[in-house]
Amino acid sequence: MKSIKSLIVYFLCIVYGANAQEPSTKISGQIIDTQGNLIGASIKIKGTNVSGLSNSQGVFNLQAIPGNYILIIQYIGYETIEVPLLIKTSKDISLGKILLSEKNTQLDAIVVTGQFGPQSIRNSVYQVRTITNEQIRLRGATNIQSVLSTELGMRFSNDLTLGTTDIQLMGMSGQNVKILLDGVPMVDRGSTRESLGQIDINTIERIEIVEGPMSVNYGSDALAGVINIITKKAESDINWTLNARLQEETAGNEYQAFDGAGSHNEFLGWTWQKEAWQFSGNLARNFFGGWQGSLTDRKKEWMPKEQYLSAASVAYNTTKLNAWYRFNGTTETLKSLGDTYLSSQTNNLSATDQFYITNRWFHQIQADLKFNSKSNISAAASYTDYSRQTQTTDIDLIRERRTINLTGSQDESIFKTAFLRVIAQHKLSKVISLQHGFESNLNASTGQRILGSPTINEYAYFLSSEFKIGSKINIRPGMRFLKNSVYDAPPAIPSINTKFILGDKLDLRMAYARGFRSPALRELYFTFFDSSHAIRGNTNLKAENSNSFNASLSYQTLDKSRLRINITLGGFYNHFNNLISIGTDPSDPTISTYLNVDTYKTAGFTLNNIFFWKAFQGNVGYSHIGRYNRFAETSTLPNFVWSNEVNANLRYTFPKTATSLSFFYKYTGTQPSYQATVTENGQSTKLTEMAAFHTADLTANKIFFKHYTLIGGVKNIFNVTRIQNSAANSANAHGSSGAIPMSYGRSFFLGITAQLSK
Repeated sequence: MKSIKSLIVYFLCIVYGANAQEPSTKISGQIIDTQGNLIGASIKIKGTNVSGLSNSQGVFNLQAIPGNYILIIQYIGYETIEVPLLIKTSKDISLGKILLSEKNTQLDAIVVTGQFGPQSIRNSVYQVRTITNEQIRLRGATNIQSVLSTELGMRFSNDLTLGTTDIQLMGMSGQNVKILLDGVPMVDRGSTRESLGQIDINTIERIEIVEGPMSVNYGSDALAGVINIITKKAESDINWTLNARLQEETAGNEYQAFDGAGSHNEFLGWTWQKEAWQFSGNLARNFFGGWQGSLTDRKKEWMPKEQYLSAASVAYNTTKLNAWYRFNGTTETLKSLGDTYLSSQTNNLSATDQFYITNRWFHQIQADLKFNSKSNISAAASYTDYSRQTQTTDIDLIRERRTINLTGSQDESIFKTAFLRVIAQHKLSKVISLQHGFESNLNASTGQRILGSPTINEYAYFLSSEFKIGSKINIRPGMRFLKNSVYDAPPAIPSINTKFILGDKLDLRMAYARGFRSPALRELYFTFFDSSHAIRGNTNLKAENSNSFNASLSYQTLDKSRLRINITLGGFYNHFNNLISIGTDPSDPTISTYLNVDTYKTAGFTLNNIFFWKAFQGNVGYSHIGRYNRFAETSTLPNFVWSNEVNANLRYTFPKTATSLSFFYKYTGTQPSYQATVTENGQSTKLTEMAAFHTADLTANKIFFKHYTLIGGVKNIFNVTRIQNSAANSANAHGSSGAIPMSYGRSFFLGITAQLSK
């Protein structure tokens, strides 16, 4: 554990030493636009570590040794320009005034999820949200959940007994949200999306979120939408890069430096490339000491967690062929600590602990081959070996730890998945493009808590095309043909996406899609009984299907050099049949199982506003989402129950000091829902309610000595720990009543990152 800290500290010293030698030639200039000076423009000498920012007069000053260079000048909302620079002597060089032309940053952002090829957001037929690496860095995030938590339409729930977190997107739960890593699906044990917390956030370039059913493109689990996590790729002009990060954070008012109470995060990564080849690797350690909360003795409300994330990749890139292999490894241990007791055998203080040990080995191969300007083929394959082990031990607090061999105290569940996707794309003319491909997904599971050794295999052929009618209409119909080894899938799953350019600054998108999801292995065959759990799989589950409609209207109200505002109004309606949800076993109210909800619907709208004004930028949004669930045909319930959300992510930059302040806020309104309960008179349904709450983070970010970034701040300003919930307790681990855990209270953090490249 200490070795990675030592390596990072050693690396920070190397970076500091690299700053000791100052170049001898001064380069200066002034960055302007049509309105005047540009404050905070980024100026960098390509292929070197020399960089800087323009001051309040737009002036910059750099120093470099003699050589032949390219000067790169960038500013948010403006076109990047490159200026040739030849330095022969140590005599100062003045470049005078350099004019930048503005662009629309938001509409020009490049996205890849669900596209025929990389293209701007404005040209996409899908409404895509992006979260950039800069946004992730500025909030001091150590996991993906904290990044997504302030996004509209997203909610998270925590199971402190199992140490897992699940996600909701636009009113639909995690089993209907597809998690992708560079376009390849991640594997989870069941409905909860644990994989979100097992991806190294230091390696992420951006996150793309597509709302609405994507079953034609990505198959099962994509009824609600797709979250595609895209990793960093090396810059073409850099030979090698070293990165390091250290961050310390309290857990409420609990903290011990570098180990013990609080959160402790370390990262070390490297990239080396020569000509067409590129090699990279990284290692991260994330240690959370748990949170005592209201408990005493050894037990903690939030379990301690120790996580190691590793990755290694090799890539080969040419003008026609891009191919790469990547390995991601996760080792995670959650520790459920027991209270002490006096052992009658040893007369020493002892305790019974339960550890949940996860190992995820994820192998990923991808390749893109470009035949000519009109045809290309891409392939992606992955193999996931995922296991979660329960290990129960007695620990003598004076002497040693020993294993307990009781029913349910020791077990291991193993899930293995092999995935293959091959896609061909053809540009038949300026008007018509065609995409078609084959996909297979092979799933197997074994373990003491798995009934038998089940497998579920799914094969699909999918086809879609784009028709561009003039310069203002884009229509994209699609079809997916399925074969499932366990369930009778519909013969074809259709979708149609359309985009209309109504004006220079106004776009309309409308879409319909059919969805299908077969039950997962866990939902069918997983059985888990111990002192705090009573869960039984249900082999009688039916497959889900859905019909979904969504539309969005995007308008850029202003497009000036100092102020830009983009407004997007979106609406959606989803109708599910046989939605799979966890509930009370009708034959035994003390047991949880998976059940089909007869009818489930979601509807609502979102309003999102993105703005840039001088050194101030951010987004403010509002959503109104309704849910309807009918447990049986005889149920008589109101059509919908509604919930509101408001969010605001704001940032102000101080160019003179290379400092920025960021504020992330979200109001999550009261969430009503209907719950099926078992009484003496049979099954009944009642309205329950989860209370509203506010959450907010405030961070400060400072760049110094060019290679270093210092970040600090406060998270969970409103000190939210638990939220009141009126749901009835079903007498098992997955029933809930009273307070629901949301966080471990207000916390403070401080971190430093460094990057050295050549």
